[in-house]
Amino acid sequence: MLQKVEAITKVANSGVVAVVRGQSKEESLKTAIACIEGGISGIELAFTAPHADETIAELNSRYTEDEAFVGAGTVLDPTTARVAIIAGAKFIVSPSFNKDVAMLCNLYAIPYIPGCMTPTDIQEALSYGSDIIKLFPGSVVGQNMVSELHGPFPQASLMVTGGVSLDNMQEWFDKGATVLGAGGNLVGPAKTGNFDQVKKNAQAYRKQIDIIKSSK
Repeated sequence: MLQKVEAITKVANSGVVAVVRGQSKEESLKTAIACIEGGISGIELAFTAPHADETIAELNSRYTEDEAFVGAGTVLDPTTARVAIIAGAKFIVSPSFNKDVAMLCNLYAIPYIPGCMTPTDIQEALSYGSDIIKLFPGSVVGQNMVSELHGPFPQASLMVTGGVSLDNMQEWFDKGATVLGAGGNLVGPAKTGNFDQVKKNAQAYRKQIDIIKSSK
């Protein structure tokens, strides 16, 4: 089992985490596979997708942790968090902060990445042991929010989700983002069954991440 610090490092080093949803288990599984085959190792499997725990378990059986580092998303309560952890989720992501989820994740040494939008949210999340904060929605708070938050919270690692695209990835990182969460702009074609396009999108994201990392 990975140590928590190793899991946090893997999330951060992935560069971009694919936020995978779906109207069926088959859709979410195929979407995740397309992202992985396209070079995106960080996968956030949203619990809005049917049988998300089964999909997480199946992905873990297919891939090594280096090939696919699979976490659970849209986790709203500790019961769901525990189901996800038992299924093999390596990290837990929420759209908002929940102290009970934070405490459960701390108990099992699983990284908890809660969605925050204000300094108050961020301070509370840090106080409960969140090592990465999900700044959400990025399209609403804007890129300047990242650099401004690092004034009072220089220790905060931020994962920006919502409003991330190929065209603005560089800007988010320039402002100080640690990792990005990409949803519709990356996996949107899956809604019409176009998983080949999802793979191509993933390849484009992977290429852009590699360019950004090589320039640092």
